[in-house]
Amino acid sequence: MADPFAVKDCALIAMGTGERAQNLRELRDRILTVHPGCIYHHFWGGLLKPRFDEPEFQNDFAAWSYHGLREARLAERLALIDPCEFSEIEDLRRELVEVIEERLAESEFVPWARADQQFYFTRSQIVVLDTDLRPREPSALQALIPKLSVGSVFYHFIDARRRTSSRRDDFSEWLLGLDRVCQPLVDALGEIDPYFSTLTELRSEIDRAFKRFALGEGEACRVL
Repeated sequence: MADPFAVKDCALIAMGTGERAQNLRELRDRILTVHPGCIYHHFWGGLLKPRFDEPEFQNDFAAWSYHGLREARLAERLALIDPCEFSEIEDLRRELVEVIEERLAESEFVPWARADQQFYFTRSQIVVLDTDLRPREPSALQALIPKLSVGSVFYHFIDARRRTSSRRDDFSEWLLGLDRVCQPLVDALGEIDPYFSTLTELRSEIDRAFKRFALGEGEACRVL
């Protein structure tokens, strides 16, 4: 029998690096050398920040290009980068650099930000908390999904892709370790792109995927 699913919660602690950029060339140069955790933070860290409105851009590089450099064209290009399409942070780093270098080649001058609008590179330290919730059956996990904190959603569905060798979410990893056949549910979870949604929207998508399948004890997963 497989181990129960250990539900965890998490929080991100932001840490300054001392690295900063005031113009687009400096941004490119810093991105080439900063710790991979900075790239991760500036794409994903905003999801766990309290928000009272819909973010204009999903990643910090696009937001700064628009608001700091007044580079709408570059901001649009950076906003289209989906980190889920890259299995390694280094691949994502290269994509960022390519987009920025393309814009530098197009422009006759290097875009600058005002002194009070520099880009500050930040890293995140993830703090993991145990909730003591241990569902043993897929049906029990399904019942918990709508009640999960956004921290749990982030940890199990987003951060897991960085932690697991298969680059899958924790729900899929656990389901694949069960005796019953849950591949259709795993496939449905794999089709969810977590990047262009809030964590509450992502939780609803995961919940809908689970509810599409019958997950009774002793049964194989099947589409309802």
